[in-house]
Amino acid sequence: MSSAIEKTERKLPLEPLPEEIEVLGPVERAGFRLTRRMNFGVWKRLWTFSQRHIGSLWIYLATYNLMNVFGIENVENADHSRPLLLVANHRSFFDMYTVSSVLFRRTTRPMELYFPVRAKFFYTSPAGWFVNLVMGWWSMYPPFFREAREAEKREFDKFSLRELTRICSEGHGHIIGFHPEGKRNLNDDPYSLLPAQPGIGKIILAARPQVVPVFIAGLGNDLPKQIMGNWTGGEKIRIWFGEAIDLTEFMEKPDRLRTHKEIADHLMEKIGELGEKDREKFSVSD
Repeated sequence: MSSAIEKTERKLPLEPLPEEIEVLGPVERAGFRLTRRMNFGVWKRLWTFSQRHIGSLWIYLATYNLMNVFGIENVENADHSRPLLLVANHRSFFDMYTVSSVLFRRTTRPMELYFPVRAKFFYTSPAGWFVNLVMGWWSMYPPFFREAREAEKREFDKFSLRELTRICSEGHGHIIGFHPEGKRNLNDDPYSLLPAQPGIGKIILAARPQVVPVFIAGLGNDLPKQIMGNWTGGEKIRIWFGEAIDLTEFMEKPDRLRTHKEIADHLMEKIGELGEKDREKFSVSD
């Protein structure tokens, strides 16, 4: 009996400490509590079902004429019992949602999706909560307060870091989508990459998930134009999944900022290698 209780307790989500949660305003706190509840138990199963059968369908209908996918077997063949961290370049608002549709429709693996997100908008207003629901089925979790003007709220990020580490450490079918660049790259060159932020290295060193690089090209930020392009000859969408990254050389290094940055830089190198494959296969004239 005691072992069963311990097993149940280990599955319970971490709680933010009083000093962490108290830095949030009433609306932010309510948004966090709501979204957090939607990411556990029967609610998470309901929203995953919705992602698989509703969300992935409408994304497919909006992209099927343009979609090109490579290396999907690298996700299918990953160990289903261990969390899988997908690290991707970031050029549009829709990168990971399009990737999630591909995963649901082209693999048979079990999945629970988590997309760590900047808290601005998605957790600071009811409109943001609504977008999280209709776009991500509540999967934009956990939140991070990274805006300069919200420096006092970064105390809460200590909890989010622990929570994300937990999600990356354990959980059957957990898939976490993460952008090491930290923000969207607005450069017109689809093969340019921003410098990696070290936070992802810290998480990987602590959680040790499976890590698969992803390169995404062809998606824009104008949703109506993106959807119409599916029937009017828009740019081809290309999603490349690489082989799982071997990070053994980093795992015995000290848990410090330099190691975290080395890991993050290595991830971006692997994403860049997929970008070069895309450059070789597709030209501007395609």
